[in-house]
Amino acid sequence: MGRGLDWFQGQEEGLMDKIKKILAPTDFSKLSQAGVRYAIEFAQAMGAEVTVYHVVGYDEIMHYRGDVEDSVVPPYKLHAPYQLVHKGELALSRFIKYNFSDLTPQVKIREKVELGKAHQKIVEEANKEELDLIVISTHGRTGLSHMLMGSVTEKVVRTADCPVLSIRPPPEKKATQKVAAAG
Repeated sequence: MGRGLDWFQGQEEGLMDKIKKILAPTDFSKLSQAGVRYAIEFAQAMGAEVTVYHVVGYDEIMHYRGDVEDSVVPPYKLHAPYQLVHKGELALSRFIKYNFSDLTPQVKIREKVELGKAHQKIVEEANKEELDLIVISTHGRTGLSHMLMGSVTEKVVRTADCPVLSIRPPPEKKATQKVAAAG
């Protein structure tokens, strides 16, 4: 039998003491915005800090290397992984600025970008920094896409040592619903 909202509300005071550091992974997608926003709002309510975290995947490095092999610039001058991390850092700063500026003044937010496999790096970061909670969006993939790619969220839930809160973004409204509401 699951624990209901009454149990959660009874634990609220204990949670305030336990949750001080939250990890909010992002891939910069619209879907991941929901998880990051939830993490920041939750941190604000709990008096916690948030690390917004992006992992540059090996597939991005391989794609970049393919571009390098076709160029006239020698690969040793490009240091592709470091450039990708730097680009990721710039993108993460923009992502936070443009999507969460309404919340950033009230919450301490750290930004971090690393190279690796997303699910492994997320769990490693949570362990290394002794984070209390991971708040991560689920992309809701099903079928063949889910079977081939797996789910980063699912792998994090299975392997993380700390609690993981999986946020499912609200369903998109269909254009016909918007037109009906406007009329």
